[in-house]
Amino acid sequence: MVDVDPRLPATPDEELLGAERPAVAVQRTEAQRLERIERELAAGFEALAGIACGVSVFGSARVAPEYPDYALARATARRLGEAGFAVITGGGPGIMEAANRGAQEAGATSVGLNIDLPFEQGANAFQDISLRFHYFFTRKVMFVRYASAFVVFPGGFGTLDELFEALLLIQTGKVRHFPVVLVGGAFWAGLVDWLRERLAANALIAPADLELFTTTDDPDEVVGVVKRGAERQGLQPAS
Repeated sequence: MVDVDPRLPATPDEELLGAERPAVAVQRTEAQRLERIERELAAGFEALAGIACGVSVFGSARVAPEYPDYALARATARRLGEAGFAVITGGGPGIMEAANRGAQEAGATSVGLNIDLPFEQGANAFQDISLRFHYFFTRKVMFVRYASAFVVFPGGFGTLDELFEALLLIQTGKVRHFPVVLVGGAFWAGLVDWLRERLAANALIAPADLELFTTTDDPDEVVGVVKRGAERQGLQPAS
């Protein structure tokens, strides 16, 4: 075995996932990790218990307020709020800020699920409920448990991770009647074509799996899709 000097992990996720590797310094026992995971889940359940009908909105943190995608996310979240839905985001800048801002403008509950990252992600200023998570996976539970739909704007690896996890949960029946709406047809067109021409054409997914999501640029259509999904889940928006 090669001797290495263990480095301090940059985040609790790295400490947990790298705990069996000599290159990562161990900072907690397994019992301490499990206790921290339990505390995060319990805190999320307690803080979000009043969210009866939410929508998780995903998208890039790198979108500036002057960008068209920011304005579209803000308008869409405002329409969702006016329709009685709480809006849940990752709590950061960009699309997340736009969605939280639109929700507050509609008088709807605006939730930010912030995450510890090696590069500091500041919480945006438009959150009624602001939580901070150490672990990605505990945070992801909250995105699903308290939402009735996912609305996905253009973004990078984090957005794609959230999108495909949502599609997997629906495909495998972990959640049912859960709409996924891709906002920004031009942005998503290449990915949708690839899913059709590579995955479905090679029987790696079923043709019906391509119907698990809707693509639109219209905030009103987003609201319509989300409302129909909530009704199928037996949910009633606040308004």
